[in-house]
Amino acid sequence: MKAPFGPSVCAPVGATLLVCSAVDPLHALRDEMQRVATHLMPGLQVCLWPESFLPEDVVAVAAWHPPPGLLSTLPNLRLIASIGAGSEHLLRRTDLPQGVPITRIVDPEQARGMAQYVLWCALHYHRGFDRMREQQAKGNWLMPAQTGAAAFQVGVMGLGGMGQAAALMLRDAGFQVSGWSRNEKHIAGVHCLAGDASLTRFLAPLDMVACLLPLTPATQGLCNARFFASLKPGATFVNTGRGEHVVMPDLLAALDSGQLRGAVLDVFEHEPLSADSPLWSHPGLVITPHMASSASDEVIARQIVENVVRTGDGLAPEHGVDRERAY
Repeated sequence: MKAPFGPSVCAPVGATLLVCSAVDPLHALRDEMQRVATHLMPGLQVCLWPESFLPEDVVAVAAWHPPPGLLSTLPNLRLIASIGAGSEHLLRRTDLPQGVPITRIVDPEQARGMAQYVLWCALHYHRGFDRMREQQAKGNWLMPAQTGAAAFQVGVMGLGGMGQAAALMLRDAGFQVSGWSRNEKHIAGVHCLAGDASLTRFLAPLDMVACLLPLTPATQGLCNARFFASLKPGATFVNTGRGEHVVMPDLLAALDSGQLRGAVLDVFEHEPLSADSPLWSHPGLVITPHMASSASDEVIARQIVENVVRTGDGLAPEHGVDRERAY
């Protein structure tokens, strides 16, 4: 059995927190983690892959798409921490060691930022800014009819922290809001439905649906031809969950047929989206580069270092991920 760090917050000699990503530079986050560690756990070394480190010294990994095979080479690993709100990029790894706790970031400010992004999407379509963009390109001055927000029905899929924040912000802006989740939820002023049997009923009246679901085996490919056909003609779609939620050919077919008026996509199965992707030029799409919301480096660093301290003291980390539920 691995011994805990002990009653003090000082790290044992050589103890290392390894920050790693095979796809993103994390130098600023590494520096912030070292600053936080200096105060919370003196002696903890923070190393940025692929800098030199001793595998046996690594007690925790803070990762976003860690390099293949890395996790299985760390014999004294006590914590695997996602540096984002999602954890599917860790859970689907074949080198994921059993018995090591996995955590994710929970940041109220990130939830507020996500809610603001979804509100912007609702305003974009409710106020007809997509059509104004088309008019501007043609030099047409045509004032559209305006209706109250309550006449525009918005659905939020996924009612965790971010989904609830989005639903409440939409509600407070005057929109008619429904929510859908795997398990039953109750949110004042939001019509909540739960379970697969209610999905079609949830989708049918919507003018816009926003996907904020976690990526699990049950939600992968959920937004498919049947899903889009369940929406009323001319509805709009927003995805800030994960790219794998969407069957892209089905989405494009729904746009091209007119079943969907438009879609906003912030996430994709393969990121970054290649410069030659035909999605960039599709007239029905608004594309943003996975920027709907993110936690600050300060919050990420503090939560992860605090969890290194907790696991070192033999305590369960906060914001743990259930491997069976996949979030």
